[in-house]
Amino acid sequence: MQLGVGTDPSNPWILQEKEFNSRHLGKFEAVMCQGNGYMGVRAATEEHYVGEHRDMLIAGTFDKFDGEVNELPNLPDVTEIKIEINGQLLDLNQGEVSDYRRIIDLKSGLLTRSFTWTIAEHAYRLKFERLVSMANRHLIVSRVTITPLDGQAIVKVQSGIDGQQTNSGSQHLVEGDKRLFDGEFMQMLTSTNESKINMAMTTCHKFKTADGHAIKQHMEIGRRQVFFNFTDTIAAQATLQFVKYSTLVTDRDNDFQGQDLAALQEFGLTQLKTACAESFDEQLAATTAAWQQSVWDYGKLQIESSDMDDQVALNFARYQLAISTPVHDHRMNIGAKGLTGEGYKGHTFWDTEIFMLPYYIFTKPEVAKSLIEYRYLGLAGAHRKSQDNKYAGAQFPWEAAWPSDGESTPVWGAADIITGRAMKIWSGFIEQHITSDVAYGAMEYVNATGDDQFALDKVYEIILDAARFWASRLEYNETADRYEINDVIGPDEYKEHINNNAFTNYTAQWTLQTAIDLYEALKTNEPKKFAELNQKLDLDKYYQLWQAQVDKIYLLQPNADGVIPENDTYLSLKTIDLSKYKTAEHVGGIFNDYNLDQISKIQVTKQADVLLLLYLFEQKFAAQEKRINWDYYEPRTTHDSSLSLSTHAVLASDLKMTDKAYELFQRACQIDIGPDMASSNDGTHSASLGGIWNAVVFGFGGVRLLGETLRIEPHLPEAWTNLSFEIFWQQQRLQITVDKSRLTVKALDATAPVSFEHRGKQYRLSGNESAIIDL
Repeated sequence: MQLGVGTDPSNPWILQEKEFNSRHLGKFEAVMCQGNGYMGVRAATEEHYVGEHRDMLIAGTFDKFDGEVNELPNLPDVTEIKIEINGQLLDLNQGEVSDYRRIIDLKSGLLTRSFTWTIAEHAYRLKFERLVSMANRHLIVSRVTITPLDGQAIVKVQSGIDGQQTNSGSQHLVEGDKRLFDGEFMQMLTSTNESKINMAMTTCHKFKTADGHAIKQHMEIGRRQVFFNFTDTIAAQATLQFVKYSTLVTDRDNDFQGQDLAALQEFGLTQLKTACAESFDEQLAATTAAWQQSVWDYGKLQIESSDMDDQVALNFARYQLAISTPVHDHRMNIGAKGLTGEGYKGHTFWDTEIFMLPYYIFTKPEVAKSLIEYRYLGLAGAHRKSQDNKYAGAQFPWEAAWPSDGESTPVWGAADIITGRAMKIWSGFIEQHITSDVAYGAMEYVNATGDDQFALDKVYEIILDAARFWASRLEYNETADRYEINDVIGPDEYKEHINNNAFTNYTAQWTLQTAIDLYEALKTNEPKKFAELNQKLDLDKYYQLWQAQVDKIYLLQPNADGVIPENDTYLSLKTIDLSKYKTAEHVGGIFNDYNLDQISKIQVTKQADVLLLLYLFEQKFAAQEKRINWDYYEPRTTHDSSLSLSTHAVLASDLKMTDKAYELFQRACQIDIGPDMASSNDGTHSASLGGIWNAVVFGFGGVRLLGETLRIEPHLPEAWTNLSFEIFWQQQRLQITVDKSRLTVKALDATAPVSFEHRGKQYRLSGNESAIIDL
């Protein structure tokens, strides 16, 4: 394995690449990606290699290309720096490389790469450092240090802004305009083709030479490119060092709405000039402090384990969520690949509500609130999708981009291995549980925070509108006297066009029941808000319909063996030996032998489906019922979705299968930072990263939100001696510490009493009180 994780046990903040291999560029570009929630910058090397993906993505800047769906455009690059030393273009595939080390410091976001390069009988030491500022979201700073070790070197450098980047061939930007200010600040102005988002990239260089002599730069303009070229002669053991400062701004930024292009240009230039007045080390200090204050001071989590990689994986997961979450703007959400690659086009899925929202609900509730506001802003698009499908209410898109865009799922995908034809992506049409997922996530936020005002302003409308959709979607089976949901895809995406998926039906029923409860509570306690929503959503009419439907929705029941059918036909399908697919090095191996139509006729599940239902609605199911279904479905699950392992880890913890839970947790941690060198080429797996936190806090930590009750029943794995973490509950901060013999729950400056439950007993804390409970 070339990814060195936690090589220093006392510093679980480091990911390391031990040696360079140009076949593994994508892996390290993604896992060492830098960002701040506004922008994501893949960790491409400064020198160019075939196969690189030099992505620079800014949240929310969606654009369409020639009839395709919206995607985040790959923006002009400022990270490539061409270096020629004594006539040799820097290329680590040539010559010899020694003392190679590339690390990402998760605590500060600093990316560092250093090595000795020997070519044509001369050796040179090079060091590259790069940061994407958490203190100034528009800023990227790089520092390059070059030292010839055994002779004089003539160094030629080309560095600037390269607008020739594409999204796998799709060019989203116009040619634009290039300008030079004061002889040292270069700028490229451009805009997206279809969405007409204006943007300005501005860059400059500051030099430090051994004797302080000045270096003259020469500007070069090409098609979609603008560069500075400069040359310097360095004596043996002397050093040339330069710092490159770059800013990126767009008129989609929430601080630029309504301003013209001239203001955008001036802001980018002013930002750059201000940044250039500070050294690289000063910028690093600022971003390190910002990381601590905005990320690491919240939701502190510490593991004492015989395997320190567990802590590294948690730090990595939290780092990746931080660089990909647009905390600055509620018009944006988290992409399935964050801002770490072009995979899934930057779109938002149910991943947010089910796998990532819990992390923010319990660690930074204001961020969770912003992510829910995004869904509220998407109601118009959800109405449009519902109307297009001849339904009522809000049918949320399976893939979402800009809130008003509505459904953004591509229609066609990869080729069928049997027919050779492109396969239709049915998820955008019939994977409808997303509407319940959105409602569920929003209600979880309200239950955990007690944010009644936001509930009145936004959340209740989302849920009521979702219930209107389900009321129109349900199909009445007169013979059985029940309502069914036919022709859907559940969480198990290996089963398309199935009837009565258990997860879909149960969550639809939950949505209707929640809507009924809200209708009654609002009518009694909030008559003004009720009148507003009644006029807007015709609630009186739908209340009568919900009441007639809710108890007749077909909720699939356990068979004689206690197994809840995944859908109407799953239990009647044939079984095969899945062992080679479950233990394969790469996911999706089953498609080497079967196409999707064939897989749909086999008892094989892609990811947690029935088991996800048991996890999310655990109070509805007895422990024995959960265990029976675990024993049936887990052996039939390939875990081909990155969402699967962490869910199974939580449920295994609930079932006191702690060794199995720990195995699944560690496998989830390996999805991005494990030995599969192709797993993250298109970006890291955002939902899995949220799921890792869920596995620790909800699984091993035993935290669970049951309606409006907080339950804490931990189950530490054998390898761990201590687990300590902080969460917010009802706007109060709790510190939870678990070891092998006791659970300690401490209120941290609580301004109101806070309660929790452990093994059926209620505890109540105030101020800085602690509850110490023997396990």
